[in-house]
Amino acid sequence: MEELSKNQIFAVHGIAGAGSIALATAFTYPLDTIKVLIQVGSSAGKELNANQVVTRVISVSGNAGMFAGLGWLAFGRVFGLGARFGVYEILTAVCKDGREDNYVTASEALLAGMVAGATETFISSPFELIKLRVQVASASYVTSSNFALEEGARKPLIARLLNGCYPDKKSLNQYVGLMSTLTTKNTNITGALLEHPWAMTGSGRPPSVCNVKRPSDIISLEGWSTLWRGLRSGIVRDSVFGGVFFSSWQFLHQAMLDWKAVGMNPPPRLNEEVGQLSPWAVSLAAGFSGSVAAAASHGFDTARSRSQCTVLPKYVSMERKLLKWKRPGNKFERFTGIHPSDRSVLFRGLGLRMARSGIASFMIVGSYLFAVDHLASSLT
Repeated sequence: MEELSKNQIFAVHGIAGAGSIALATAFTYPLDTIKVLIQVGSSAGKELNANQVVTRVISVSGNAGMFAGLGWLAFGRVFGLGARFGVYEILTAVCKDGREDNYVTASEALLAGMVAGATETFISSPFELIKLRVQVASASYVTSSNFALEEGARKPLIARLLNGCYPDKKSLNQYVGLMSTLTTKNTNITGALLEHPWAMTGSGRPPSVCNVKRPSDIISLEGWSTLWRGLRSGIVRDSVFGGVFFSSWQFLHQAMLDWKAVGMNPPPRLNEEVGQLSPWAVSLAAGFSGSVAAAASHGFDTARSRSQCTVLPKYVSMERKLLKWKRPGNKFERFTGIHPSDRSVLFRGLGLRMARSGIASFMIVGSYLFAVDHLASSLT
């Protein structure tokens, strides 16, 4: 009977956690869409604003475009945040082991949060990449005339590299016209060109990100490792976010306990003697911590978003390995995955991300505490 009760409590916390994450993700998702499109659509001489992004998305995809890719992000965040909070609880439990007071210092919370954030990156990265490309596609006009070659003319190599993407017939005809004046033993120049991956678009450039958004297309053209594109900046981003979030939340939590203990007679010796804090206050502290953590890690978030928005075919990656291509930028940029060309746009969409993270953190903690309280009371 006791084991059944423990299983029920575990299920209650799992259901409450997953539900609160899904609810907060859905509620704040339009802010994430606007933020991502500002990050990837801005350049040094052009800065998009929220009104331009919203108008563009609605004109291309309608109101549903603001929620394009929601399922991918919600699914990834359930597992990613579950790993973040799970790893954090395990590490802080080790820190509290043997202490009379159930207390964690802000520095311990910082280190545990950094490890927890890095763990989250490996789990949520594939879902974030697919979500981002679906968001970009929702604001992009894609015309079918650019891929007008007949189905029967496709070569197996192109079919394996990118399903559903056809070479640009006009550009291929220009290639054929230029090469037809050369002496060649191959009379079927068009067929020969189609055997080369870089002729898929007929322009020597990789396909648009809008045509490489499905998991099968991403894997066939860019390889499995692309699902973890921008891993360096992702690890730094989530480590900074997790460390700042948990340390500031722990600091505020302790400050609220000390404030509540003022005037108590006799003065409490342990934190447990102070009693429970208001769920409203705990949620507000989490929301504030989320906004601060978002501000501290936003530059790395922009670098990761712009990296994930780049289509890099497998043959280009192979060429870079053969040529021993080195990452551009200074040591800090190479270590954190920031491209030098992104220096002027690293803080685009900062306010949107702070608002989204603050609201989402407030909703996750508040709805989780509310759901656990009501579900637990219904079992007793």
